[in-house]
Amino acid sequence: MNNEQKNTYVKEQITSALLKLLQEKNLEEISISELTEAACVGRVSFYRNFSGKEDVLKQESDRLMKEWGNAFEEMSDDEYKSFFLSLFDFYKANQSFYRTVCKSGLSNIVLQTILDTAQITPEMNNLEAYLKSFWAYGIFGWTIEWINRGMKESGSDLFNMFQVMQNGQQK
Repeated sequence: MNNEQKNTYVKEQITSALLKLLQEKNLEEISISELTEAACVGRVSFYRNFSGKEDVLKQESDRLMKEWGNAFEEMSDDEYKSFFLSLFDFYKANQSFYRTVCKSGLSNIVLQTILDTAQITPEMNNLEAYLKSFWAYGIFGWTIEWINRGMKESGSDLFNMFQVMQNGQQK
């Protein structure tokens, strides 16, 4: 294994171990020693890759969003329908991660990943920044509520609800 493969392996082991431990304990109750022991890696490996336990989840959230972004860019149809369907289907496919993060009181990690993806910058004109902010926080709010309600609906169901909302219709 080369260094990149070793780092990837270590990150995967630590992420997997942390997600398992979060099923039993709160983040603050999990020590780095306990985490590295569960991951079968050394403390040095942890600190070489992460600044702390929340960073493990942030990096995984970023990795997942990048994975979705790459898949979305390969789609031939870039309408907003495809955007929402693919995003919510992706969240649903990775619901174990997202539900664990939110159950642990760390939904701010999901928000930060969405905001980072929106790429709102101070140099942007106000209208563009406000529109991106509107969509980013809207997607976050919708996603967190869906996660908290058990993610029962599919991406298509959510998109249909979004269309009803957008058209001002009530069921």
